[in-house]
Amino acid sequence: MEWFESWFDTPYYHILYSNRDYTEAENFITQLTAELQLPKNSEIIDLACGKGRHSVFLNKLGYKVLGLDLSKKSIEHNQQFENENLQFKVHDMRDTVAHSKVDAVFNLFTSFGYFDSQDDDRKVFKSVSDVLKSDGFFVLDYLNENYVRKTIVSDAEIQRGGIDFTISKKIEDQHIVKDIKFSADGQDFNFFEKVKLHTPDSIQKYAEDNGFERVKIWGDYQLNDFDAEVSPRCINLFKKK
Repeated sequence: MEWFESWFDTPYYHILYSNRDYTEAENFITQLTAELQLPKNSEIIDLACGKGRHSVFLNKLGYKVLGLDLSKKSIEHNQQFENENLQFKVHDMRDTVAHSKVDAVFNLFTSFGYFDSQDDDRKVFKSVSDVLKSDGFFVLDYLNENYVRKTIVSDAEIQRGGIDFTISKKIEDQHIVKDIKFSADGQDFNFFEKVKLHTPDSIQKYAEDNGFERVKIWGDYQLNDFDAEVSPRCINLFKKK
């Protein structure tokens, strides 16, 4: 089992990241959909949707949304929100999406870079390309590897949900590796996260090889222009040729 299959399916993952700013995320998605000029009723796939907060909000904005995620427990949780224009399914982003072609695919908040193999990375771009209409949009919201290298904090103690998390980070073989230790429910746990430090150029190469052109890069969730030295994010907007 891959690290993300076990860690993302635990309740502790969601406890650790329970501080995520929903208002910032909703403002970002509102600006993003306005920037793309996506008409209402456009169909969007939220790829690696987690517990569905972005899918639900996109649906509230008037879009038809399919949320896909590898975590069965997350998808089971999300199915309570389903309606005629909002559906959730278990799906590995490396696999072909069995669905009619859509107007846009969003992969948000660093939900890429989990795989060791470049072939697996390529499979993600191919699966997205295959399910997109011509001139459809692919938004890949990723970390800025330069910024990560400059700002990495090696050790931290975080308390959330009554749990003390001890977190160590390091950069190893072009990956940022996060070691997570904590005790809960009478047990000691040790999980890790491993995310590849893709450069903007390497991301663009995957995209071009799969029939995309890059239209824009934003550097943060306010959609400011990307600056390789200081931008915290690398938010890529691709269009299928």
